[in-house]
Amino acid sequence: MKVGSHYLGNGVCEFTLWSPLQEEVAVHLISPEEKLLPMEKQDKGYWYLKAENIEPGTQYYYRLKDASDKPDPASGFQPQGVHKASKLIDHTNFNWQDSDWLGVPLEEMIIYELHIGTFTNKGTFKAIIPRLSDLARLGINAIEIMPVSQFPGDLDTAEPFHARNWGYDGVYPYAVQNSYGRPEDLKQLVDAAHQQGIAVILDVVYNHFGPEGNYIAHHGPYFTETYHTPWGSAINFDDAYSYGVRNYFIENALYWLENYHIDGLRLDAIHAIYDSSAKHILREMAEKVAELSDKVGRKLYLIAESDLNDVRVIRPPELGGYGIDAQWSDDFHHALRTVLTNESGGYYGDFGSCEQLAKAYQNTFVYDWQYSQFRKRYHGNDAGDRQGTQFVVCIQNHDQIGNRMLGERITELIDFEGTKLAAGALMLSPYIPLIFMGQEYGEEAPFLYFVSHSDPDLVKAVREGRKKEFADFQVEGEYIDPQSVETFNSSKLHWEKKDEGKHQVLWQLYQQLITLRRTIPALKKLDKQNLEVTARESDRFLTLHRWQDRDGAFILLNFNEREVNLNNVFPEGKWQKILDSTESKWMGSGSTLPETIDSTEQLTIKPRSFALYQQ
Repeated sequence: MKVGSHYLGNGVCEFTLWSPLQEEVAVHLISPEEKLLPMEKQDKGYWYLKAENIEPGTQYYYRLKDASDKPDPASGFQPQGVHKASKLIDHTNFNWQDSDWLGVPLEEMIIYELHIGTFTNKGTFKAIIPRLSDLARLGINAIEIMPVSQFPGDLDTAEPFHARNWGYDGVYPYAVQNSYGRPEDLKQLVDAAHQQGIAVILDVVYNHFGPEGNYIAHHGPYFTETYHTPWGSAINFDDAYSYGVRNYFIENALYWLENYHIDGLRLDAIHAIYDSSAKHILREMAEKVAELSDKVGRKLYLIAESDLNDVRVIRPPELGGYGIDAQWSDDFHHALRTVLTNESGGYYGDFGSCEQLAKAYQNTFVYDWQYSQFRKRYHGNDAGDRQGTQFVVCIQNHDQIGNRMLGERITELIDFEGTKLAAGALMLSPYIPLIFMGQEYGEEAPFLYFVSHSDPDLVKAVREGRKKEFADFQVEGEYIDPQSVETFNSSKLHWEKKDEGKHQVLWQLYQQLITLRRTIPALKKLDKQNLEVTARESDRFLTLHRWQDRDGAFILLNFNEREVNLNNVFPEGKWQKILDSTESKWMGSGSTLPETIDSTEQLTIKPRSFALYQQ
């Protein structure tokens, strides 16, 4: 059942609210004129009203029996923030130009994660549109937008974009963040992206509500004390009255995909979604999204963020899975990052060897029921039977940068040769690559955690909570206040750098790697079965042999600080060099590897470098 307000045209609007424990509910219109319209209680705790002479732009609350006014929990827009009235949105009159859009197949995606507020100086949906052509020129065909659901922020200043948040503190999952723009502005961005051949993935949060402006509990039993999450009581997906909660979130997924033409959803931290029902909420959601895919005539995707290392998330229902299309794989990031940086704090202590990185390439999960020293338990299961098309991997994302005390990007932790090596290790993997905004040109500005809460006690709690998180990593340095405007401003991109010096070279390297992924058959097919990985731990050196039919690709990855001598590492046959990170065109010191190789040749590869050969 659809929830919220729905404009039907000709001044007619439907209001539907799930509030099973309330005895009286009315729609309280406050603009353009004030009215109180009683709602009728229906089955299973839903309240309904069909009213006339109501036009888009009307602002309203729900009036409860205790005479309190609360915003619509399924509000489509909160023009004055999380504490004020909801606004009626008309989703029927946008002039979409993407009728011939068929989407981008998951296995072909090059995903680019971005944060609306810091991707441009203006920090709006519309400000992104002029940059889409540059992303398309790079080879990006999917942007993943960090959450845009309404979150708290200071909107009373002369510059309204002081509402600062990553988006995971949202309290209105259906409402577009007002400081980013209006609902039609997001539609305009999606429409423009589709004109450039770019799919849009939206990050959504179904594991908790943010702390400020959270009135959801007034409307129904949305929470359960059976489980607890890092944010408090868990969302009620399997306890009494859970049917209304499940419907609320399933309808939310369909709402974004249908009304905003979003191509896929990234489901945040599903390990904090607890459900012991016979049909898990994620499986039910996947079924409903599949039905919508059939209706609209193009495949819509669900991608999970999960630290469970559990293939049940992505296995089809007939194999006992939830049927989610893909998931993030943290093990790849951790294995690669620790080999590059030698970090060992926190969960990085479980990683650090080239053999683990080789396993991440070959089997995806390093911890597939292995003992985790960090977790103090066995962790994960075997993903060997799942294709590379079901895993998204990265060398940076918002968490892995922003959850560091100083928010340093990887470019601040390793040298330029190591940065190029990281790019090659990511883009030549048999998985779907995700690039975090600015990574493609080596952005040096940090990406910090920022908020703009209005409750002083909440601000204090956030500050103390962040300090506690950093303690696991034993990070040294001056603590940066997440409430500060400067923290937010310092996290904005310096887009102009992509055309300068080493930044331009790195951008061109990413562009070349993306092109090779699409044109070399052995790289295009994300097939872990046609893959052989070897690791020489003593030399900190890896090789990847990938093949498809008669086409072969052989990748050399040297993580060592010194040259490594190679003897008979190539498979049988003649091999042609396609790319070498030490060549002068990539600001390298010059290659020691020949243009063509016979499998028996003895070779030397320079420190912190990679090369690609094709058979």
